[in-house]
Amino acid sequence: MPTPRDHSVLFLGKADDEYTARALATTKATFGRVESFLGRWGDPWPKEARDWSGDWVISYLSRWVVPNDLLKQARIAAINFHPGPPEYPGVGCTNFAIYDGAREYGVTCHHMTASIDSGRIVAVQRFPVDDGETLYELHCRTQEHLIELFESLMRDLVAGKPLPESEEAWARPAYTRQEFEALRRIDPTMPEEEIARRVRATRFPNMPGAYLELAGHRFEVQTT
Repeated sequence: MPTPRDHSVLFLGKADDEYTARALATTKATFGRVESFLGRWGDPWPKEARDWSGDWVISYLSRWVVPNDLLKQARIAAINFHPGPPEYPGVGCTNFAIYDGAREYGVTCHHMTASIDSGRIVAVQRFPVDDGETLYELHCRTQEHLIELFESLMRDLVAGKPLPESEEAWARPAYTRQEFEALRRIDPTMPEEEIARRVRATRFPNMPGAYLELAGHRFEVQTT
């Protein structure tokens, strides 16, 4: 009977990321043949991956949308590990959770389809959001839970277990880049509470946050 060591994998992930590196190492220890590509936002789709065919496509924090014709080349499954629960698919998932004041968050493994974060859900791991938790703090804890979910599923495959099938479903269409950018924009007519929510939901070290545009100039908004 074939085992994961007999399977071939296309692994797609985030460049220069410690959790992606850990996931890739686990993938190489689990499967027999692994072809990997790591990238950043804006990087072109790797040409070397265009003609791939094999058993699994695994996307872990990947910056690429996998072409549908390539997804069809995976004989067993094409799965993605999303740093958010089914309530927060798409771009800026942690940002919108902080903005909403969510009391619970989570991470999701799901089958990939042509539409982002819409395929059948494999597994969800949830955890509470702490009082006063910042965007950065939630991001860091999310990364820990995501790698835990990844390694747990890989251990199950090694043990001969099939991928589980969750009864959960996506709660909404995926948040878009446009919706995330709209979250960052501040209008001076907004109530003070709304401005504070947007600043808190987009403040992240070394990343652009909420902003106000005046006379053609953009100003980052700060609160005390």
